[in-house]
Amino acid sequence: MTNRSLVLAVGAIATTVLLAGDVSGARASHSADRATTTGQNENKETKIARALSAGPEVVARGARVVDTDGNGRTIILREGTNGFTCMPGNLSVIGDPPMCADAASMQWAADFKAHKPKPTNMVPGITYMLAGATQRSDSDPYDKTSPAITVGPHWMIMWPFDPKETGLPTTHKDTGAYIMWAGSPYAHMHIMGRP
Repeated sequence: MTNRSLVLAVGAIATTVLLAGDVSGARASHSADRATTTGQNENKETKIARALSAGPEVVARGARVVDTDGNGRTIILREGTNGFTCMPGNLSVIGDPPMCADAASMQWAADFKAHKPKPTNMVPGITYMLAGATQRSDSDPYDKTSPAITVGPHWMIMWPFDPKETGLPTTHKDTGAYIMWAGSPYAHMHIMGRP
């Protein structure tokens, strides 16, 4: 299957799932492994609300919500039923936005954090950041020094897309889709706006 065919197939599947309201895929089998902590003074309800703001309502409704404590341990704020995990993020840390991700995306993120040579998810993952985000680079996955880039609501398909095969651009766009971190094993499709 070519990347262009995969783009069309994944888009059709994602649209079908969202329109049908059935996101009962595989339950995320591991905890969210995140190094940063949200505000220690925030109450549980505030964190849950911020986490759920990242996903479409049909996803947020049944999503598990997790956060990390001051020691980096995972805290379950709410159990879920649909295989998605939402996290409140830390708005004071660049690159730590609220997000909702399926199990494949959680695996992709764990591999990225561990600096594995490439992601090990066997199927495309879907990550939602509908509350917006900040990041440092569209081209360098591990950039820690560039100024922050503010990104509006978007969602991503976590799969190694090649811009030459998809015909998609590799530069940030405020609308439409592009390939973020092109040329790296962690290249993925960034789709601006709400699904």
